[in-house]
Amino acid sequence: MAGNVKIRIENLTKKWGQIVGIENLNLEIDRGDFITLLGPSGCGKTTTLRSIAGLEEPTAGRIWLDKTCVFSKADEVVVAPAKRDLGLIFQSYALWPHMTVFNNIAFGLKIKKLPKREIARQVNQILKDVRLDGYAERYPQELSGGQQQRVAIARMLINRPSIFLMDEPLSNLDARLRLEMRSELKELHRNSQATTVYVTHDQEEAMTISSRICVMNEGEIRQIGAPEEVYRKPADLFVAEFISNPKMNFFEGIVEKAGDRTIVSAGGFKLPVDKAVIGDRKAVIAAVRPEDFIVHDSGVEYSVDTQLPAGSSKIVMASRNGVQIALLFEGTFKVSQGDKLKLLVKEGLFNIFDTKTEKRIY
Repeated sequence: MAGNVKIRIENLTKKWGQIVGIENLNLEIDRGDFITLLGPSGCGKTTTLRSIAGLEEPTAGRIWLDKTCVFSKADEVVVAPAKRDLGLIFQSYALWPHMTVFNNIAFGLKIKKLPKREIARQVNQILKDVRLDGYAERYPQELSGGQQQRVAIARMLINRPSIFLMDEPLSNLDARLRLEMRSELKELHRNSQATTVYVTHDQEEAMTISSRICVMNEGEIRQIGAPEEVYRKPADLFVAEFISNPKMNFFEGIVEKAGDRTIVSAGGFKLPVDKAVIGDRKAVIAAVRPEDFIVHDSGVEYSVDTQLPAGSSKIVMASRNGVQIALLFEGTFKVSQGDKLKLLVKEGLFNIFDTKTEKRIY
């Protein structure tokens, strides 16, 4: 590995006429970080990655790789992709169908005009590293999706780049293979310590493989943080809703006094909050994740509408006074349609948002 690098993006903007891909985006990615750009289609995550790679020329801004400026619109600096020391993997693995696995991986080394014996040594070693020894003479169409993915990874690794850029590389795989490849990508990063930028719209994928998540929407960064932080302390309602499967429960909340305490009354629940944080607000939005309810005799009564078994877990939809919520229990939890559940919110496991700004305040 040539040594991991820090990526710094300053006021990056990309427009196509009146269409805005990203606008005034600022982002620092530390050396050896594994950051995932997460968001819905069209949020700007792929545009950001392609700008880092040099495959997209931004409209304005600067991009630095360590102390080297590789793009500056103002200074007319545009470093070619091949000179940025990057490894790229895309949704389509872009393997050459007329070349064997060996030649697909060796292509970059042949361009560098390394001796044939050295090329063979390096390719055979990397085939062992990605568990494809014995597949050197096969063609891409003779491989499974997971094996093709490993060839793409091997082709990236063989050139020892400082930065890995991956754009939805697992989206074409079935569920079992995706899980397996997530583990392999995480192991790859741990071994290489290469600075990695990963693009996906799959929040579960982002949560499992990233050291940090950058949530984007409409060309803007909404939150950057460790997976647990983004999940437990979403910066705003968009992040709370997007990082949620099953859906997060949102309630209109009223701020009330209960003796010497301040509470938010929402969905029948009494949620204790810090008066200093709530300030003079009278109304807020309360949010509770499906797994953060417990069944308790002193709880608020909800009626079961339906249940959705999901293997080791069970999603239960329940309602009260026309408000439906999603609950998540262990798969062995017994319940039937029409049953009454008395529920409490687990202590401290809820968020409060401002009704106007939609920012998290608690």
